[in-house]
Amino acid sequence: MTDLAAEAQQSARGVVIGLIVPDITNPFFAQLAKSIEMEVASRGGMVMLANSHDDPGIELKQVRAMHEWPVTGIIVVAGSDASRSYSAELPIISLDRRYGTYPLVATDQRDGARKVVDHLHGLGHRIIAYIAGPENLEVARERRDGFIERVNELSTPDDEIDLTVHTGEFDFASGEAVARNILLQLRRGFRITAIATASDQQAIGVLRCARDLGVHVPQDVSVIGFDDITLASLVVPRLTTLRQPIEDIASVAVDRIVAKMEAPSDHAVRGSLIVRESTAPASRWD
Repeated sequence: MTDLAAEAQQSARGVVIGLIVPDITNPFFAQLAKSIEMEVASRGGMVMLANSHDDPGIELKQVRAMHEWPVTGIIVVAGSDASRSYSAELPIISLDRRYGTYPLVATDQRDGARKVVDHLHGLGHRIIAYIAGPENLEVARERRDGFIERVNELSTPDDEIDLTVHTGEFDFASGEAVARNILLQLRRGFRITAIATASDQQAIGVLRCARDLGVHVPQDVSVIGFDDITLASLVVPRLTTLRQPIEDIASVAVDRIVAKMEAPSDHAVRGSLIVRESTAPASRWD
């Protein structure tokens, strides 16, 4: 046995949790990993972190490898809905994104999306573009469906909401690329008043595109994100967003691993709207 394996085995007398994320360079996953590490450390334990690079094959190998180590359990943030589930003799919890058939601990995505719609509707926005996440992720579909569902509930013949839905990845570049197509329509007479996104990274890409095109946020167009990554409060204008309760979902996931609960059900935690400078009452176009 190597020194590293011996050290892990000794630590296993306490709490040792394996954590697999799709991309540690993603700001949200980095914050999530930090919260998991802090939660486990508060119990005198440690975390073994692995990065799957959004590759289902690598992800499966990592789950198998961790299963061979003396870990208390494994937390997996799946790369996609195509992730190949692994049957293990220890607790496995899906976090944020569902891994196989394992129970999911996550933010209530639909509720969060509905809160975003309510915020924009309350500001008078009736011509809205929504940038959804990738179709191959349940989390993206839940946010999109929650958004559309709430728009349909609020839209009436006398007070109609004009919604267009676009699809992209969760990253900065995708938000910027999709926003360019949306914002260029302003020059063709299409008077959109708000852009909502499925992630803060997309929203920050929208802000960058707006600046390049000379579109003022929020005077011309309001922009709202989802996640509340650290950058959301640092960009200019500071981003209005739906804050995911990272510390809460981390705590629940670790609790379930430590308790070794048998076949627990999904657990959803509601997020909260954080209003900053990127949203304002709808523009009144002449």
